Amino acid sequence: MSHQTSGNELDALLNKMKSAVSPVRGILRELHEKFLPTLDGKVADYIPELAKADPRWFGISIVTRHGQFVEVGDFRQMFTIQSISKPFVFGLALEDHGRDDVMRRVGVEPTGEAFNAIVLDESSNRPFNPMVNSGAIATADLIKGRDFPERVSRMIAMFGRYCGRQVHLDNTVFMSERLTGHRNRAIGHLMLNFGMVGERIEDSLELYFQQCSIQVNCHDLAVMGATLANGGVNPITGERAIEARYVKDLLSVMLTCGMYDYAGEWAYRVGIPAKSGVGGGIVAVLPGVAGIGIFSPALDPKGNSVRGLKVCEELSTRFGLHAFESTPGAESLLAELQPSSR
Repeated sequence: MSHQTSGNELDALLNKMKSAVSPVRGILRELHEKFLPTLDGKVADYIPELAKADPRWFGISIVTRHGQFVEVGDFRQMFTIQSISKPFVFGLALEDHGRDDVMRRVGVEPTGEAFNAIVLDESSNRPFNPMVNSGAIATADLIKGRDFPERVSRMIAMFGRYCGRQVHLDNTVFMSERLTGHRNRAIGHLMLNFGMVGERIEDSLELYFQQCSIQVNCHDLAVMGATLANGGVNPITGERAIEARYVKDLLSVMLTCGMYDYAGEWAYRVGIPAKSGVGGGIVAVLPGVAGIGIFSPALDPKGNSVRGLKVCEELSTRFGLHAFESTPGAESLLAELQPSSR
């Protein structure tokens, strides 16, 4: 039976695991030093509050399905989750309605379009997938609750189960998202016209703005990834965050649609289920092995963290992590992450 670990117990457990000797720690330090001087990219500024991020921030964290972890850099720096929230809210919608009902409202096809494109599938009028804004707004609309506060509470509690701690909103970012979210409102009302969302679309847009404004850090992202790697059970708390049968749904769309309109090249070059956000975070999942969290706010033109892409590509190449490697290397990474026997 799962239980919620108390704050003191969790701190003691994390400190114990952090003392593990791991060759991967040296590799992460090497990658951090290698890419720290990279000055490419630009901090997102279309949401005014995001423009305040320091482009020098850079953290990397890996958490295994057994709960061991290694991390370097600014892995405790808080930032807003932004689009990384999308697969997890998609999972909550699946639990609330099942695959068939969700698929009537949201597809799973890559688009090749920008994440905020005002475009729907011409044949079905559905958003193409849950990883673009239109699909994420549609999945937010599916979250159940007697009223708006209950829907918000359920969403925040869900993220808490993934992170293994109580999560909070960044209200300044939320208000900034809300005040500048005209394009997302246009997307929402277009879908209302076609019956892809319900009459409570204004509440659902508020819910969407709030989900994007949840505060996390690099360690949290790695724990969230490790939870998916562990079949939906948080490896730190032992609490189930999502039904096991829906984990593959999240990982599938993360692999094919998770990196904005770079998703195809990502699948080709890196081959790991992942999701990025314009706050500078990336969460990646090695199924059955570990979660990876990276944070660096300078973005490329497609909205992905420049340093984050470089780290993931090098880890994939060095350890043979690509999903279609003939000799998958993820287990070798897991072996190196085990605590020292000394």
